[in-house]
Amino acid sequence: MTHYQSNLRDIRFNLFEVFGRQELLGTGPAAELDRETADTALTEMDHLCRTKLADALTTDDRNPPVYDPTTHSVRMPEATKKAYQAYMDSDWWRLELSEELGGVEAPPSLRWSVLELILAANPALYMYSAGPKFGQLAHQLGCDRDKKIARHMVERQWGATMVLTEPDAGSDVGAGRTRAYAQQDGTWHIKGVKRFITSGEHDMTENIMHLVLARPVGVDGVGGPGTKGLSLFLVPKYHFDLETGDLTGERNGVFATNVEHKMGLKVSTTCELTFGDTDVPAVGWLLGEVHDGIAQMFHVIEHARMMVGTKAMATLSTGYLNALEYAKTRVQGADLATQAKDAPRVTITHHPDVRRSLMTQKATVEALRMLVLFTAVQQDKIWLAGHEGRQDRSAEAVNDLLLPIVKAYCSERAWLMLGTESLQTFGGSGFLQDYPLEQYVRDAKIDTLYEGTTAIQGLDLFFRKIVRDRGRAVQTVSAEIEAWLEAEGPLTAERVLLARGAEDCALILANMSQQMMAVQARPNELYKIGLNTTRLLMCLGDLVCAWLMLRAGEIAQRALDAGGLSAADEDFYRGKVAAAQWFARTRLPRLTAERKMAEAVSLDVIELPESAF
Repeated sequence: MTHYQSNLRDIRFNLFEVFGRQELLGTGPAAELDRETADTALTEMDHLCRTKLADALTTDDRNPPVYDPTTHSVRMPEATKKAYQAYMDSDWWRLELSEELGGVEAPPSLRWSVLELILAANPALYMYSAGPKFGQLAHQLGCDRDKKIARHMVERQWGATMVLTEPDAGSDVGAGRTRAYAQQDGTWHIKGVKRFITSGEHDMTENIMHLVLARPVGVDGVGGPGTKGLSLFLVPKYHFDLETGDLTGERNGVFATNVEHKMGLKVSTTCELTFGDTDVPAVGWLLGEVHDGIAQMFHVIEHARMMVGTKAMATLSTGYLNALEYAKTRVQGADLATQAKDAPRVTITHHPDVRRSLMTQKATVEALRMLVLFTAVQQDKIWLAGHEGRQDRSAEAVNDLLLPIVKAYCSERAWLMLGTESLQTFGGSGFLQDYPLEQYVRDAKIDTLYEGTTAIQGLDLFFRKIVRDRGRAVQTVSAEIEAWLEAEGPLTAERVLLARGAEDCALILANMSQQMMAVQARPNELYKIGLNTTRLLMCLGDLVCAWLMLRAGEIAQRALDAGGLSAADEDFYRGKVAAAQWFARTRLPRLTAERKMAEAVSLDVIELPESAF
């Protein structure tokens, strides 16, 4: 039996009962995609994951890719190669492409709901399939030459990478030293070393297109210090005919000089790439013939942050469902309230702490799913506005605000929950490879590190998404929460908790804003802010998730009150109400403590000598 388990009922509940996404389907840009087709898409992707994609994740964790340093090549395990081909043959990757590039016009909310399934079943496959998606970006931002390249990336299903990180410039992208030298024929020669490049080398596609940040040399007005001096280049693994896409057989001067030995997600090759270190130059093209690299790359980074948050949530979802299945069948001990020594043994779902654990897992994963979908709804607004020839600046700002929360909050909560609750449900068996949780824990840790650590996301949230925006986006979300609180509805005790939590978060943010205003006179106030940015991110994650869960609980309660439900639906809605109450009661009271800790932050830890640590 496959490790993968899905929750299509909850996905559909969020899409159609909470967020009303059926209103976008069958009309406008999604005219060819109605509600029935969307349901079919979810069902068929789920079937594909169960039958052809999921098993390779676990078998090839024990049989990882093999790197040959003499040829700088990687031999992929057969199970993954077969699963990858099944995914590419299925054409589901076309959901992320425009019709112009042979894609399917689908609102982002449906895309992410479908992609949740493959990210739960085998996230490495999704990462390997990035070529067409990156081709979409090259087509969007590129010149005529780049648009041709983009079509080759899609039609020939090439692989692709985002190439930012360097050995001495991790999160500090602006410290990158990789150089680009202009050539007479309009190409560029890239020289430098990049690290931690996902899917940097493999043998599942005929070519790999690297999107490389490098600093131009010898060109007036560009290539200066920091991130603004970086430009973005298209650098292929193999040279090819620009008109036809056919490979010439000549190797370009970019080679995998190492494949990392990792804690988890072992089937995903994470490479060191060296450019131009041999007699063969690493030849590339300047994307769009403009020097705007960091802004161009942020299109990739923002998508990657949404993907990582979705991946984290999806792994927790299948982890919880595996734990639940085990708990329903594992017989251990007598009921706690039974005094007789010869009392019958019961399944562990009868034990109070297991119930606590399972409800904590259920509430957390359902909250994370709603956070992802709420963010995707903002992307729906942006997508629809683009098709109508207008710009929805409010949705863009809210999406920008939510992305670091999706990435960091989902990854932190999911990894912690997988280790402390999901694996723990199995007892000692959870530590064994007989069950998938030990791999899930290893695989999920990278989500807190990918595309900017949690600390980086906290800094981005406060300084870029709140201060630079003058708080407008956070005020938009706060106004939605306040409007919901003002309306009458069930779950009155939890509404009181939500109102208090909103006040606590507002006070944390107000305190940090006051410190920001004092920075010019007292620069050390920045240290106090830095000590609270991660706290702020996690508190806002708790608040928004609690609000979304209570919205879902309210809808479920009304369905229960209306009656006429099947037994399965009644249980589902009862579970939604219970999960909403549990999340609110266990997460929101902590915001008061977090607020008090935020207000008590001092410079003591900053002023402590390094030798005292």
